[in-house]
Amino acid sequence: MQASAFAVEAKSGSTSTLQNSRILQGTGDSGKKSLAFASSDLRMTKRKNCFGLGLSSASMGVRGSIHSVFGSSAKARSVRAQASGGDFEDVSPSKIQVKSSGTVFPYVGVACLGAILFGYHLGVVNGALEYLAKDLGIAENTVLQGWVVSTLLAGATVGSFTGGSLADKFGRTKTFLLDAIPLVVGAFLCVTAQSVETMIIGRLLAGIGIGISSAIVPLYISEISPTEIRGTLGSVNQLFICVGILAALVAGLPLAGNPLWWRTMFAFALVPSVLLALGMAFSPESPRWLYQQGKISEAEVSIKRLFGKERVAEVISDLDAAAQGSAEPEAGWFDLFSSRYWKVVSVGASLFLFQQLAGINAVVYYSTSVFRSAGITSDVAASALVGAANVFGTTIASSLMDKQGRKSLLLTSFAGMAASMLLLSLTFTWPALAPYSGTLAVLGTVLYVLSFSLGAGPVPALLLPEIFASRIRAKAVALSLGMHWISNFVIGLYFLSVVNKFGISTVYLGFASVSSGSNVYSWQRCGNEGAIVGGDRTCSQPSYLRYSSEAL
Repeated sequence: MQASAFAVEAKSGSTSTLQNSRILQGTGDSGKKSLAFASSDLRMTKRKNCFGLGLSSASMGVRGSIHSVFGSSAKARSVRAQASGGDFEDVSPSKIQVKSSGTVFPYVGVACLGAILFGYHLGVVNGALEYLAKDLGIAENTVLQGWVVSTLLAGATVGSFTGGSLADKFGRTKTFLLDAIPLVVGAFLCVTAQSVETMIIGRLLAGIGIGISSAIVPLYISEISPTEIRGTLGSVNQLFICVGILAALVAGLPLAGNPLWWRTMFAFALVPSVLLALGMAFSPESPRWLYQQGKISEAEVSIKRLFGKERVAEVISDLDAAAQGSAEPEAGWFDLFSSRYWKVVSVGASLFLFQQLAGINAVVYYSTSVFRSAGITSDVAASALVGAANVFGTTIASSLMDKQGRKSLLLTSFAGMAASMLLLSLTFTWPALAPYSGTLAVLGTVLYVLSFSLGAGPVPALLLPEIFASRIRAKAVALSLGMHWISNFVIGLYFLSVVNKFGISTVYLGFASVSSGSNVYSWQRCGNEGAIVGGDRTCSQPSYLRYSSEAL
């Protein structure tokens, strides 16, 4: 489904070392050359990979041992690499890259419009909910307000499960064109809605659109990007999602002076939707997809546009090697629950579940309402500040991911989220803090979002291609993202009702408890990595060696 990554594993006695070991593997170019290396001193160049909500870069030198799944990464080609469940795959060997005369940046920019729409539709309801509820006559009905929020997520669940299949059947660019239909129609219905039923249908269609985008934006970017900058370009997906959320929050600033401005806010989503369709009509198809369809001549034309004619032979050779890399057929759905794969699949699904149950999207959807209840007059502006913190934290995380490692960022992130939610809970509970409730509410929320964006946000998506074998990857990723959207839907639907019944302090205390439990889970599973990828390694080691199995 997307560019993948795998841990290389070798054992000597009971330790994970490569001493006195030798790996012999065909280069994948002609099958006549071989790669032999002793691992007493193995050093490789940093690389990034892209998947889902955004991946980050890696670079390292490894001497003597292979490290953990939550550390940094490195990339080489055509090495016999082992992923979860003992699956071995061939990946291509490193080679000197020929400088490209083509350019991919305009096409990556067009694809990122899908990421912006993803974030915008998630965040637009934050400031607009109160005003559209009054306009549509549901101001006193928190259940219907919850449906306005969460119907988007129900649609996104459907879209995330179907996006990959559509992209495989019709191609990446044609799927983008199809995706523009629910995005445009959904936004139009939201703008013109005179009843809550029309608004819910519009949100459902927009949700289907962003669900499809969540599957195909990172896929398309990873497949059209040159190997030397693929990770850098891939990481912008997560950044532009955050930019979309921030744009939605900033768009709500005029609401206080113009209660009908909420319709204009939804109208803004029409612009990138139309631009996405127009841009993809002139964008090259993924060379990898064309190659898989047997359209070699069309793939060569696409490669010329993206990378330049001097790299056609190299990229086609890489595609040849990748096509021969999988040793087993694709797994079925029930294989995910077998003893061979369930432990690794459960990690991906659980991290996404904890990510949502820790309350991040409750903050994204309802921070304006919470700030208003805390007595903050500039509630929409405060939410915009939260969105800015999200963008800032995501930018910082991309630089820390490989320096600090996955485990340390996850633990720091969940700990910060728990502390922030505890602060917010106390803010609405302790009378002594009442005079400072507004300031503390904003401070706690900003710290929470900042903590989330440093680890709990990017790391789960980053781990998926690193820990899933290729034969289960498509379905395991779909299952994990499905868990993300389903839990997101439940939070969006019931948050206001639960707050009305138990109080915001109790709900925030619950989020703090989930964050603390997530921290314990991450520590335990990372401390026994053998339960994750079948290795004999521990996450106390600082880094993790992985190999990408696909050139595109």
